[in-house]
Amino acid sequence: MRFGQQLRSSLIKDWYYYYISYDDLKASLRTDFEHIPAISTGRQQKRKPWGEDDEQQFVNQLEQELDKVFTFQKVKSQEIIRRIKASEKEVNDAIERNAAASAAGGAGSEAVTEEEFLLLEEDLSDVIADVHDLAKFTQLNYTGFQKIIKKHDKQTNWHLKPVFAARLKARPFFKDDYDGTIVVLSRLYDKVRTRGAPAAGDSSAGGKQQNFIRQTTKYWVHPDNLTELKLIIMKHLPVLVFNPSKEFERKDSAISSIYYDNPATWELYEGRLKKTEGAEAVRLRWYGGMEVDTIFVERKTHREDWTGEKSVKARFSLKEKNVNAFMKGDLTTKQVFEKMRRDGKKSEKEIDDLEALAKEVQFRVIDRKLEPVCRSFYNRTAFQLPGDARVRVSLDTELTMVREDNLDGRQRSKNNWRRMDIGIDWPFSQLPKEDVELFPYGVLEVKLQTAAGQEPPPWIRELTASHLVEAVPKFSKFIHGTATMFPERIDLLPFWMPQMDVDIRKPVSHNFGLDRPGHSTDVSTTLEDDDSDDDLDDDEEDTVVGREDDDENTRRLRAARDALERHEEERAMDYVNGHDSNVMDEEERLAHKPIASPDDDYPIYDSEDEEEELDEAKRVGGWRYRWLLVKRHATLVGDKILDVLKQAKPVPHPTEIPSREGRMGVPAGGAMSEKRFKAPKGKKIHVPVRVEPKVSFAAERTFLAWLEFSIILGSIAATLLNFGDAISLASAWAFTGVALMALLYSAGVYLWRVDNIKKRRAVSYHDKWGPSFLCLGLVVAVAINFGYRFAYGGEGGLRG
Repeated sequence: MRFGQQLRSSLIKDWYYYYISYDDLKASLRTDFEHIPAISTGRQQKRKPWGEDDEQQFVNQLEQELDKVFTFQKVKSQEIIRRIKASEKEVNDAIERNAAASAAGGAGSEAVTEEEFLLLEEDLSDVIADVHDLAKFTQLNYTGFQKIIKKHDKQTNWHLKPVFAARLKARPFFKDDYDGTIVVLSRLYDKVRTRGAPAAGDSSAGGKQQNFIRQTTKYWVHPDNLTELKLIIMKHLPVLVFNPSKEFERKDSAISSIYYDNPATWELYEGRLKKTEGAEAVRLRWYGGMEVDTIFVERKTHREDWTGEKSVKARFSLKEKNVNAFMKGDLTTKQVFEKMRRDGKKSEKEIDDLEALAKEVQFRVIDRKLEPVCRSFYNRTAFQLPGDARVRVSLDTELTMVREDNLDGRQRSKNNWRRMDIGIDWPFSQLPKEDVELFPYGVLEVKLQTAAGQEPPPWIRELTASHLVEAVPKFSKFIHGTATMFPERIDLLPFWMPQMDVDIRKPVSHNFGLDRPGHSTDVSTTLEDDDSDDDLDDDEEDTVVGREDDDENTRRLRAARDALERHEEERAMDYVNGHDSNVMDEEERLAHKPIASPDDDYPIYDSEDEEEELDEAKRVGGWRYRWLLVKRHATLVGDKILDVLKQAKPVPHPTEIPSREGRMGVPAGGAMSEKRFKAPKGKKIHVPVRVEPKVSFAAERTFLAWLEFSIILGSIAATLLNFGDAISLASAWAFTGVALMALLYSAGVYLWRVDNIKKRRAVSYHDKWGPSFLCLGLVVAVAINFGYRFAYGGEGGLRG
């Protein structure tokens, strides 16, 4: 829908007068027309030039709107902070009173009743809803200012965007990310929800666990839905704070990782992309700013399901000053863990396991010539009960990929294990454009440790099936970062790359979201379809909705009047602009671009190699080009004839198997639709294909079955030779020919299948023609036998 309609459908009626007056600002841009009714004058209306007075008037109006929005956002933020402090005092008082009553055994102190806790929970829920509403208010108004500035620059040819950007920075109402507020609200809500007895446990980032085995699903989250998603999750799981005694700082949520690979072979990238058995990823990770001294060396190992094992992440810690020496082999693993052995804080077995891991990682880095290639940075908000890893939800925002290599001659890291010209100062504006990639979405990871057959919590299922997230199975920051940072060196791309330009916002699928106590869920700001606006230009949106106290008749009269006025304006605009004044910009064209049908004949795996070959031959000319052109047209004609024959022949219809329900927002069975995308020129899209050992065994069994059948046919031919007459000889030759053809055909198909299984290609392994031709050959061989027998009447023995 158009932004004006989206604004009207998403605004909060109690805050109606504090939103940007988008319609009034658009009307101000129309002052460059002579407002003469088109009905009273039959002549065309002329455009007035946009002058200095018009510009000054518009800028003044824009400044007033900015002051209004900024002031309200600031006042409302301070009000929320005061309410949080008041709620914190009430919650602490209630918990202390409850603890005193429990210690006194009910004598002299009155315990807090369940009704009081419910009131506290309701009050906090109301504050949470206010935070959500203020975040939506900020997002809508910021988008409104960006839209109106773009519209102004396009219609008037006066460039206001650079000047107004500085004014926006002076009133940064859009800079609040509410992370600190969410942390405080999470702690209070958890206290109230657990009635003063929150779960206790180790909340450290890694803690005593060195090996993690979880079922993980990943999703993309549009920036418009980030705050709402955090607040929803917070009501079910508390924000995981690693150091509760410390005041929350922005850098506490920062996570940076350096990924290693061999730039000559990209073996780790391709292994992780293809999900080959035993594929590894090696990275160095730290939490917080660049001053952090503890660096975690991690190795992720992929395991296929048929192995009976789970993919594992194992890690050990190093001091930052020792990283370079360790990665080059100058520092031995024995020296690394010498201090740990002296301290005695870990058992000898734990230290031996860590040392064995360190030896493997060090050997792999040196032997495979691995070096830093890519860095990922993001701010993570983790939700988990302390000490309970059964359900862990993390949301990564401001995800950024940065080059760490020296491949093009630029010394980015200067022989260090990481570059030092950046820290956690997102969005890293000091870097050149080719060195940084800002990921447009947040990444939600849901990690579950459930028993076999156990379903995830209901709220998790609702969340992952909602309009707030888009499932992207097997998404990897390492794979995405490497593919985007090295476009000239990487030819095989992950399956999600062609979808990066598709808007992932979806209409509300069910009533899921934040509920204000005593009120229904507010309408989400995600995109919705609206047929009534399809024929309207961006400048011809309907006027602001009427007040709530108007009765139905008044609203109808106002709607009729507005429709008439809108019709007059539309005719006037058409006369002046020649019906083409509102050409959609790139953003609007992308939003209106239809999704390609799954039936479109796009290659899933390969890029347009045949088209490139034909274009090259056309440029050169000659007989090669003519041959390729004839071959292409012959293929097209053959396909058309084959389609006609397929429609004409009677075919049996298989019984449909009911599709099983998808899990965690990922469709399964018949519910999964296949989307086909064109790969960029010279690239290939890797389609995830699960290859288990039984696939290879099935191919072998099929070949052995054909081989067995060929041997039987050969035996029949040898038996017919013993009869000694011409009819038997002809039949023996026929059966021998069928046996040889079946043998050669089955061997060729078997080799083709083995090669494609080895390459994990997404091709059709079904044999459509082999059995049919085999049956046809048998019919021919038997027909020859009967034909000769009837022709010679049984007297066809050998003569002379």
